[in-house]
Amino acid sequence: MVDRIIVFAAHPDDETLGCGGTILKKASEGFEIVVVVMTDGRHSLSKNFGIISHPTPDELTRIRKKELIEAAKVLNVPKNNLRFFDFEDGTLAEHRAEAGKKVVEVIDQLKPVEVYFPYEKDSNKDHRAASRIISDAVKSMGSSTLQYQYSIAQTFSRISPFVARLLNFFLHHLVFIDVSQSLGKKEAAIRKYRSQTTIIASGQKKPVITDVNKFLKTKEMFYYRR
Repeated sequence: MVDRIIVFAAHPDDETLGCGGTILKKASEGFEIVVVVMTDGRHSLSKNFGIISHPTPDELTRIRKKELIEAAKVLNVPKNNLRFFDFEDGTLAEHRAEAGKKVVEVIDQLKPVEVYFPYEKDSNKDHRAASRIISDAVKSMGSSTLQYQYSIAQTFSRISPFVARLLNFFLHHLVFIDVSQSLGKKEAAIRKYRSQTTIIASGQKKPVITDVNKFLKTKEMFYYRR
C-alpha cells in the first residue's frame, strides 16, 4: 500500500509556491500526492487591480484551474489526484462548517500519513481560514496524521536560512526540507501560473506575483504539528 500525502491549497498556486519542492521530493520518494484546492481564485485580479473584465472573474476561475492542472503535471501530480472545493475566493471563513465537512470526508477517504496546508498566521484571510478549518478537522477526527503548515504571505517564510535556524532555536516546531534538487522544476511549475506571474489584462501594471525568486529557497520551511 502506497503512503498518501494531501496538500491543501487555499487558492490555485498556493501548493506550488508554498511546498512545490516538497511535493516533488515526496513524489520521488514514492508517496502518492493529492492536491485539494479550497477556493476558485476568481478575485485575484479584481482585488489587486480592479480588473473585472478581460478576463472576468468567471473566466479567471477557468484560467487558474487550467494553470493548476499544468503546474501539477510538472510537480508529478496526476490530474486525477486534483480536487476542487470551489468555494468563492475570499469567502472561505464564511463556509467554515461546509468546508470542514469536505476536509473530513477527503481525509477519511484517503487516510494520508501527512497533510500540508497554509499557515495559521498568514496575512491572507483565506489562508488563515483554511488553516483553522483543516486543523479543526484533523483534531475532530482524532487522526494521527502529521500536520505541516507552509507560509506564503508571512515574514518567516522569506527570511534567510541563517535567521530561520536561529528562530528554530526558540521555535522548536519549525521543520526544514531540502528541496535544492527540485528548484528548477518548482520554478517551471510556478511559471505555469501565467495569470499570476505575468501581465494578462489591459490596465494591469504589474503581475500579482512580482518576485518568483522569493519562493525558490533551497529549503522549504514548515510549522509542524502532531
